[in-house]
Amino acid sequence: MEQGKKIVVIGGVAAGATAAARAKRLDANAKITIIEGGRYVSFANCGLPYFVSRDIDKRSALILQTPEGFMARYGVEVLLETKAVSIDRASKTVSVVGPAGSAKVPYDSLILAQGGTPFMPPIAGSDADHVFRLWTIPDMDAIHKYINESAPKSALVIGGGFIGLEAAEAFVARGLATTIVELTAHVMPPADAEFGEMIGRAFKAAGASVVTGRSAKAVRPGVVTLDDGSEVPADIVLVSAGVKPNVELAKSAGLAIGVTGGLLVDEYMRTDDPAIWAAGDMVEIRNRVSGKATRVPLAGPANRQGRIAATNALGGSMRYSGATGTSVFKAVDQTFAMTGMSEKAALSAGLDAAAAVVHRYHHVSYYPGAEEMSLKLIYERGTGRLLGAQAFGKEGVDKRIDVAATAIAGGLGIDDLAELDLAYAPPYGSANDPVNMAAFAAQNAESGYAPTVSATEAWKLAVEGAASLVDLRTNGDRRKNPVPSAVHVPLDELDWRMEELPAGPLLLLSRAGYESHIALRKLMGGGRPDVRNVSGGALSLELVPGFNPETF
Repeated sequence: MEQGKKIVVIGGVAAGATAAARAKRLDANAKITIIEGGRYVSFANCGLPYFVSRDIDKRSALILQTPEGFMARYGVEVLLETKAVSIDRASKTVSVVGPAGSAKVPYDSLILAQGGTPFMPPIAGSDADHVFRLWTIPDMDAIHKYINESAPKSALVIGGGFIGLEAAEAFVARGLATTIVELTAHVMPPADAEFGEMIGRAFKAAGASVVTGRSAKAVRPGVVTLDDGSEVPADIVLVSAGVKPNVELAKSAGLAIGVTGGLLVDEYMRTDDPAIWAAGDMVEIRNRVSGKATRVPLAGPANRQGRIAATNALGGSMRYSGATGTSVFKAVDQTFAMTGMSEKAALSAGLDAAAAVVHRYHHVSYYPGAEEMSLKLIYERGTGRLLGAQAFGKEGVDKRIDVAATAIAGGLGIDDLAELDLAYAPPYGSANDPVNMAAFAAQNAESGYAPTVSATEAWKLAVEGAASLVDLRTNGDRRKNPVPSAVHVPLDELDWRMEELPAGPLLLLSRAGYESHIALRKLMGGGRPDVRNVSGGALSLELVPGFNPETF
């Protein structure tokens, strides 16, 4: 059989392994070589925390392929523990150093898929034996071995993003007294503050401690000192403070780097060298919502980019439309998911963004097992274009976020979501799904039929005395989460107690926003135009950072 093109892939995990397998399927005659600096190829790095937690008990389950397997199944050669040290673009060769010594590997097309490396902040003592990161199989093995052999009692996780929180959950599951330290104002920084608060509460309910707005400064045996001088017990420390793209090789070859620090590629995943493509955590891509340059270090986009890069490296013209950053995360016994832009990101990008929040059961309340979930849709005022969504709860979260992600990909807006036909039967959903209900709320706000105000803005206005908060909850609901300084008029008593309402702008509060919507329509119909419904009601208000019901 005549040998086809020589395809060299540098990096053998998500994007690289996918690219190599795709290339071989497209051209059985192609000579494909994977150059991987680590000891493993095609492993499930997203599953590492779940081995530490013992949710996954078979280590072998995380190793998706081996060099022997790649050769037997695909005819792909894999060079492990082999470092690519330079690229000669003129001669189309990659210089490598590995167990067999130094060599030059020729290519017709080169695919870079080197991923990223966890960032290690400058912390005194961070090179100690009980300080770890969680990025590779050896990292996972080292943590697992340390817990088994050293029997730590306490753990500290530096960084409250996806990997840090997954590691914290694993430590909690292993019985360690766990503390999460996050530099920003809330854990899960990509999320909006109220969802960060929900995630933090889930970890606190599981027994973990959550410290925000602080950083670690020094590590000593059994303790970590924070930047405010406080000390936290820590027999084991995990650092997860972000990921930087591995672009050193690309830089040394003179390839263009983007504004985010990732390797610059076009819509075909091609670099500025027509013979070199790239994919995965190392590349800069387009945000599908804002259109701006971004990096999205997630396995899903990496795999799809690898597939596209391989196709085009063999003469194809497949395009990559960009990513929305759709992600899901298990927060102990709860789930958080998001897609697109957060409200804070949309506003920071200069978009005229608004949000609608609902707290609804994931299926009808009368069917056993109904669990309340929180859903937030972020949209553009005027156009109604969907910009993003976030959700939190025990059940049904990923389903709603996948709907929102699909809507964003299709260019849909709140009017489309309001009319969306979604599967319904009592065990699975509601006649009006939470997605529909959130879209209804957004439509009502946009049309002026039911003006709303975010819980954050409502709190600010009430504290400043610019508006009065009216609590429309029943006595029972109010006792559970009182707001003593709000005017309390239960909805069912509103018709004969309207004279008790203060003059001036009113902010209407109910448990989740529904009863206050009814009150708003009554008041507007009665000639009170200066009323707004607090989106998400008291359930959202109590999540506002710094909220204190006694303050108003």
